[in-house]
Amino acid sequence: MDITPHDIPLFEYDPDPQGLIRPDHDRPDEPLPKKAVFAFLGDEIDRFAQERGARVIGRFESATKTYPAYLLQTEKEPVCLMQAPVGAPAAVQLLEWLIFHGAREIVSTGSCGALVPLGEGQFLVPYRALRDEGTSYHYLEPSRFITLSLRAREAIETVLRRRGLPFSEAVTWTTDAFFRETRAKTALRREEGCVCVEMECAALAACARLRGVTWGELLFTADTLANADRYDPRGWGKEAAGPALELCLEAVQEL
Repeated sequence: MDITPHDIPLFEYDPDPQGLIRPDHDRPDEPLPKKAVFAFLGDEIDRFAQERGARVIGRFESATKTYPAYLLQTEKEPVCLMQAPVGAPAAVQLLEWLIFHGAREIVSTGSCGALVPLGEGQFLVPYRALRDEGTSYHYLEPSRFITLSLRAREAIETVLRRRGLPFSEAVTWTTDAFFRETRAKTALRREEGCVCVEMECAALAACARLRGVTWGELLFTADTLANADRYDPRGWGKEAAGPALELCLEAVQEL
């Protein structure tokens, strides 16, 4: 199919789902389970997997790091646990690998920056993401926002309500440029309804939609940009990481 050139290259969308390179490398020892938790939690994934007796069934080798894929056998069903790399391009590359090798229902979690007055460690369930990154434009036609899977959101929210945990549905701003969250841009994003900012949500949602799989995310607040005159990193939301992972494991089994 011919692509119409555009002044902005990201607007030259190609609907062909097949790329010249396929994620068929680093084949796991066995097909990945249907359900997966793909989390932006660093060493928390390794610690959690080891404590639960999960075993490594595959590894994704990037140019800078090797990411183990763990198989956790829960009372209900097997679940894949995998660390997600920060940044939309890297995260989507690994999500493609998970999907290619068998994952079909995936829940992610990670921290976000608050754009409005929100306490640290508060849970947010994004239902829409503003596409201010590049990766999603290679998976879906250009648009300002992308809506996330209702089915995934309902599963996450069911678990939060069951646990009696407060949460808010949210519009999130996905950006590629951590150090370009300027005064004017954060003000504009607030005007558009964004209450938080992160670096992957829109891209992962776009990839999941093109590939026909279910994906959703549970965010927890870390630093805050609510006061443009005084940026506060707070504690980076670290206290919420462990609970968020537990919630995702429960939520993916609701799907």
